[in-house]
Formats: sequence, C-alpha cells, structure tokens
Amino acid sequence: MSRKITWILSAYIAFIFIQSLFFKFSGAPETRFIFGTLGEWSGFDWFGQYGAYGVGIAELIAAILLFTPLRLYGAAMASCIMIGAIFFHLFTPLGIFMPEFNEAGEIIGDDGGLLFVNACIVCASAIAVTVMDLIQTNHLLKRVFARRSIFREDDIPD
Repeated sequence: MSRKITWILSAYIAFIFIQSLFFKFSGAPETRFIFGTLGEWSGFDWFGQYGAYGVGIAELIAAILLFTPLRLYGAAMASCIMIGAIFFHLFTPLGIFMPEFNEAGEIIGDDGGLLFVNACIVCASAIAVTVMDLIQTNHLLKRVFARRSIFREDDIPD
C-alpha cells in the first residue's frame, strides 16, 4: 500500500512540476512578476531574468528522477525546491497572494493564495515520498544513518 502511495505522490509532484514549465520557459506574466519581484528584492537583477529557467530545469530534473531508481533524490530535490518557494512567499515582498493576469498581461485580481497552498501541498508530498522511500529501500543514506543508530540495523532490508 505504501508503495502505491509513493507512486501516486510522485506522479502528483511530477505533474505539478511539468505543467509549471510552460510558465517558467515561456516568460508568462506570472513568472515575470514572481522572479522579477525576487530579483529586485534580492538585488540580483539577473535572477529576475534567468531564475525561472534555473528553477524550471531543477523541477524537470526532480520530476524525471521521481520515476527512476533515484526517486529518493528526486523527492529530496523537490522538497528543497518547494521549501525555497514557501520561504520566498513568506519572507519576501512576494507574499502569499499572487496576482492574476489577463491575456494582455494586465493584473485582474489575485489567486487567493492558490499558488502558495499548492506549494505547501507539493512540499508535504515531496517530504512524504522522501521519508517513505528512505524507510522502504536500502539506499546508501539509510546505511550511513544506520551506522549512526538513527535506524535500527534490523530495519534495513537485505
């Protein structure tokens, strides 16, 4: 049952990451607003122009890894990406409510916090996949932790 949950959560994370690539790689007004705000806030103007590409590439790599034997690393990568997104929503001028744009690129309202809530759900899903995959499999990380008594030796599958 837990393997099925792991696959369902992995598919959800990958779906969100893949569908967001259109916005990140097309220069959509939403993306320009988010990364422009962060670039201006951080003083790294280049981040406003190129940050979406870097984050998009990282999300694509994480989404691919979620469907390989390296799922643990894809889920951990997704967790880190989403923790960063949540941090920037909470502790920068970006905020929780993102503007919505019409086809002409004009602000017509806000999303009611939907992007932030989705980031929280994806983050929780990625953390859950990371933990479940670490517990279910015999990854190198688990063997290292077992030596440090975080996991009992009999918890490690052969």
